[in-house]
Amino acid sequence: MNKETLQQSMYDLIVETSTNLPKDVRRAIRSAKARENAGTRAAMSLDTISNNVKMADDNVSPICQDTGLPTFKIKTPVSVNQLEIKEAIYAAMVQATKDGKLRPNSVDSLTGANSGDNLGLGTPVIKFEQWEKDYIDARLILKGGGCENKNIQYSLPCELEGLGRAGRDLDGIRKCVMHSVYQAQGQGCSAGFIGVGIGGDRSSGYDLAKEQLFRSVEDVNPNEDLRILEEYVMDNANELGIGTMGFGGETTLLGCKVGVMNRIPASFFVSVAYNCWAFRRLGVKLDVESGGIDEWFYQEGDKIDLTQGSVAELETAAASSGEQPNVVVLEAPITEEKIRELKVGDVVKINGRMYTGRDAIHKHLSENDAPVDLAGQIIYHCGPVMLKDDEGNWHVKAAGPTTSIREEPYQGDIMKRFGIRAVIGKGGMGPKTLAALKDHGGVYLNAIGGAAQYYADCIKGVDGVDLMQFGIPEAMWHLNVEGFTAVVTMDSHGNSLHEEVDKSSLEKLAQFKEKVFK
Repeated sequence: MNKETLQQSMYDLIVETSTNLPKDVRRAIRSAKARENAGTRAAMSLDTISNNVKMADDNVSPICQDTGLPTFKIKTPVSVNQLEIKEAIYAAMVQATKDGKLRPNSVDSLTGANSGDNLGLGTPVIKFEQWEKDYIDARLILKGGGCENKNIQYSLPCELEGLGRAGRDLDGIRKCVMHSVYQAQGQGCSAGFIGVGIGGDRSSGYDLAKEQLFRSVEDVNPNEDLRILEEYVMDNANELGIGTMGFGGETTLLGCKVGVMNRIPASFFVSVAYNCWAFRRLGVKLDVESGGIDEWFYQEGDKIDLTQGSVAELETAAASSGEQPNVVVLEAPITEEKIRELKVGDVVKINGRMYTGRDAIHKHLSENDAPVDLAGQIIYHCGPVMLKDDEGNWHVKAAGPTTSIREEPYQGDIMKRFGIRAVIGKGGMGPKTLAALKDHGGVYLNAIGGAAQYYADCIKGVDGVDLMQFGIPEAMWHLNVEGFTAVVTMDSHGNSLHEEVDKSSLEKLAQFKEKVFK
């Protein structure tokens, strides 16, 4: 096998997976847009997602800034040298990271150091399987951390909030899968896809669940019981009203795939792998002799331009009540008086300065002084993809929001201590932050998860960076933005859209408790 050709094939697989949403996923999103009511926050979110997908196509840039943990599944004939394939993958990962197609995402679990090239112990994940066919089947999934954190595993029998007891039968499995959709809310960048693994042990169950994500969105399960279960979940999960980004709406789930394996008598696990709308999963058929690509998987049919027939624009999207929202321009430093005027449902357009801050920054600020004056400022929960040009200037290649709930232990205290007035992220935050927003005079702004190109386009310059010792994703970047648009989902008056959607979806979940499953 030609090593250079093989490495180029792996590079092409990585870049296409990061930048080109599969056609089966595009068709699922198109169907969701057709179901959504025009003028709602959910419709707004789907339009932003659609624009983001097209921008990623046009720019050949990451759909989402979060590389996640790259996972390769490779089937090879017996005669193929798997070590050569590993070597080609490692070299391709390094090059794709250098070219800004992937964010450096491999972090030492003990020291917190970022390798900078997406290589490290256990990264990327490469799983080989031998088969009798005469070609190589290589597939890759980039599953981001926000949706990875919403994976869940149940040990039956168990008690489930809203659903009661789940026993060791198909009805109990059904309850677990429905609960898994409820608990994800908008934190996993809904509308999403789920892979379900029934049986096995704790590790093999999760492997089986993730393996289901390599199936086509449109395939039909050959196991009749599992086919019925998949259809039941798809019919009923979208009745929960969680909606895109957890804003409420008609579509919460875009796909459900279920697999089963044997178990031991003492254990009965149901494992669920949640994937966001940015379902970055592609595959190739490789020629054994040359290492070249003969065919792409998941790309059957015409390529859909999701921006055609958009139902709303961000700045004019109506609130869920059907009324036109209040659109407010913000520019830091922001006064408490300005923040107190905002309420849940308002749309904000931000101009000027904002600072990024993720996990490492929040921990640092809880123990140290800030490197800049944060009074009246805006913190963006974001780990961008950055590239430095030949003159030493930084450029943002992708910059969508990360899941905010991870900062719940720190956020309220840090806002009060440094005088921060607004935080931007996705998925909402908890009661501690909500109380701090009310006490201090702050606001939480929900950006559209996964819309890395849409928001990168709003960033007009990088004015500086602090705390680079934490690595590119975790550093504090000084960004100059224009027209950066988000929705107020937690205000300074104690109101939280996330709390409302959680409560209403739990009530709807409970309605399925007695619903007959056949």
